[in-house]
Amino acid sequence: MAAASSPDSVPDGTVSYRDPPTFAIEAQGHSFTFFPGGADRLVALLDLIGGARQRLEVFYYLFDSDGSGTAVRDALVAAAARGVHVHLIVDDFGNDAGRAFFEPLTAAGGSFAVFSPWFGRRYFIRNHQKFVIADGQRVMTGGANVSDHYFNPPEKNGWCDLSVIIEGPVVQQFNRWFGLLDGWVEGEAAGRTVQLRRLRDIVRTWDGGDGPVRLLVGGPLVRQGHWAWVFRQDLAKARRLDTVSAYFSPPRSLRRQVAQVARRGSVRMIMPGKSDIAAAIDMARLLYRRLLGAGVRIFEFQPCKLHMKLLVVDDTSYVGSANLDKRSLRINVELMLRIEDASLAAQLRDLIDQMQAASVPVTREWYAREATLLARMRWRMAYWMSLADYRVSQLGTG
Repeated sequence: MAAASSPDSVPDGTVSYRDPPTFAIEAQGHSFTFFPGGADRLVALLDLIGGARQRLEVFYYLFDSDGSGTAVRDALVAAAARGVHVHLIVDDFGNDAGRAFFEPLTAAGGSFAVFSPWFGRRYFIRNHQKFVIADGQRVMTGGANVSDHYFNPPEKNGWCDLSVIIEGPVVQQFNRWFGLLDGWVEGEAAGRTVQLRRLRDIVRTWDGGDGPVRLLVGGPLVRQGHWAWVFRQDLAKARRLDTVSAYFSPPRSLRRQVAQVARRGSVRMIMPGKSDIAAAIDMARLLYRRLLGAGVRIFEFQPCKLHMKLLVVDDTSYVGSANLDKRSLRINVELMLRIEDASLAAQLRDLIDQMQAASVPVTREWYAREATLLARMRWRMAYWMSLADYRVSQLGTG
């Protein structure tokens, strides 16, 4: 991994932080190019769209009508105009741009659909995935949505996130997964009454393969086969765990597993020190005490809002759309790429090292000082509201 520029000290003991550079690695018969920098992510996304010659399948949770959103939409319009089959699906809850914003795409011959309407029986079932497939051969995925927030640098209030472009056999799994989701969305639009059961069946019967690079998925009320089910199998024998998660409110059973890894090895967790939603920080802090008691090292990232989803357990890495929270573990439709490769795990831990250097350590002394009665009441309220979409839970937490 290319070295980041030398950090400068700041008064609180952390260091100033600049987006790390793009880095690439060949691993397990695949090419991976990682984009921890917001500006690099946007250029890569536009290049991916601009280079497509046959088809583009695009699936996002959130799509905004700001400068970045307009640039991405216009790139999709240009692709459709040159004859590329463009199919865009956006979660209705996350569609901040509005449906009319995408009319130029449909006018150019592309198609646009929404995943699960705002109102209805499936209100809480949201697509949280973010991925683009170009010509069935290259895919870009990760935590970043389409909005200026995910592409601006930290000094311009950009959010710390991570995307990856993949070439290799696992892309065929993305093609198959998009086809299944597209079929489900068509059924949703047609008003079929068994859609929730069908979505659960799609997730439960998904087979992402058994090799060192696997596409894992998750969905509502599915246990076995869920990405988190595989992750927990890895935790059961792990001796080292490093995580970056924008939202942290896993069930007690998973927290116990994390504590067990810390007791037999080491656990480092980067949590948000800043967030677009105050509840994200509050609900995580409620859970710090027992983790600290088990020896987990916790750091709150300070330079900007944190949105990254990255898990490195021993020599296996997970990158994708899922947080370590109840929604990602039990409700949302998610994807996580699981990669068994020691060299890649080492490079991703280097990235986490840079984030740790720009974070404040959470010690037992820190917790004793911050965990006042009023603070704990606020944290608990945020925790119990976290099953709602976070933009809903924000209404109750400020």
